[in-house]
Amino acid sequence: MNYGAAQRLTNVNDHIVIVNNKLQQLLKQYEALVKENEKQQQLILHLQQEQSGTKEQLETLQQQNLILKASVSDMNPADKKELEQKLNQYIKNIDKCISLLSQ
Repeated sequence: MNYGAAQRLTNVNDHIVIVNNKLQQLLKQYEALVKENEKQQQLILHLQQEQSGTKEQLETLQQQNLILKASVSDMNPADKKELEQKLNQYIKNIDKCISLLSQ
């Protein structure tokens, strides 16, 4: 082997080492990103569950508010109509449940 061929081989080997090192760095970064992604997915799931619970609480409080307004003798027509619509919707849902149970 002449000196030029040996030098080229050394350069190629050096490039392979450099590429390999960069590849190892990229793999470490990828693994870190995968872990971070999993954490973020867990956080998203937790926040969605929390939001769902908060939404249910809000709906319950709104229903309680309507019931309280209904118990007051001076209920304005808009609130009265909203309460009637909610009650009618509940009745429809109950009727559907009864129908499904009787099948």
